[in-house]
Amino acid sequence: MIPEIDIASLFGPPGQAQERTDRAIMAAAEDSGFMVVAGLPASVGASREAREELLRFFSLPLDQKMRLARQKFAPENPNVYRGYFPPQEGQATYKEGIDLGPDLAWDRNLSGGDPLMEATPRPDPAALPGWCEAASSYHAGMERVGAVLLAAIARGLGLRDDHFAPYFDGGISTLRLLRYPPRKLNAETQEEAMSVLHKGRRWQLAGQAHVDSGFVTLLQQHGVSGLQAQLPDGSWHDVPPCEGGLVINFGKLLERWTAGRIKATRHRILANDGERFSIPFFYEPRADARIEPLPLPLPLDDGSTFTPFVYGDHLWAAMTRFVEFHGLEHLRPVAAV
Repeated sequence: MIPEIDIASLFGPPGQAQERTDRAIMAAAEDSGFMVVAGLPASVGASREAREELLRFFSLPLDQKMRLARQKFAPENPNVYRGYFPPQEGQATYKEGIDLGPDLAWDRNLSGGDPLMEATPRPDPAALPGWCEAASSYHAGMERVGAVLLAAIARGLGLRDDHFAPYFDGGISTLRLLRYPPRKLNAETQEEAMSVLHKGRRWQLAGQAHVDSGFVTLLQQHGVSGLQAQLPDGSWHDVPPCEGGLVINFGKLLERWTAGRIKATRHRILANDGERFSIPFFYEPRADARIEPLPLPLPLDDGSTFTPFVYGDHLWAAMTRFVEFHGLEHLRPVAAV
């Protein structure tokens, strides 16, 4: 099913324990494409207290959140990719959230005309004292977890553990805070496009089935069920919350990079009568990283080789398929490979 793996050894020196962890991670990556990890250092901030601090964002009045909204929802605002987005009525995916970039954690010179590199709009510190500092610390902690998983995956593929590191130097990882408002079935929302039949019962969707676009996603849940992963046999399996741990799933970039050896698994969110919160962190390379086939003895099938591409192009094409990004496709030209 979906294994739980203690990854404490990844934060220590090489040895047999680390090798066992590497094998367990690769087994999960090649099978279900999902795992739950425990054994995280306290310093990375995957705690209830850190989560509650970040989710204070949703206590802001709507007018203050809209000051941080993407240009799609607030035309007077300059930010296109980062920032707040409200729930989209009449859609299968029904959530509000905010996307926070690496400039929150690191002193980086962003911009340059690429919306993927724009600065993150931030709430007034007087409205949320200490919030920006907490978000900065959490972003940095998740990058640390992403980096050790990056090295473990490289070792599991038979590469040097630092093989992927240069692609992530100056990466554009996104910290996303999500709130799914209560949603109930009714004559409108029980339509097939907005609901699913699961175990003999019709469920309202809060998040439509999809795969993530990046390398790995590190998700902290809020104690409320609803997340499901589609297993290799096509069935949907509940991914229960794990206090103090993270749910990890592998993205489309990694699946493509490894010629399908690692699985990018479809997942969805079932709605319930109450609110649901989650905090995904999308660990990602630089926008201008040139992705080429790996130096591995991969089988020569349709997925084993591909034309090199720029990660930012891959990400933008994937993101603009989501409802909160519809209509933005033309705002970023394709880069030269």
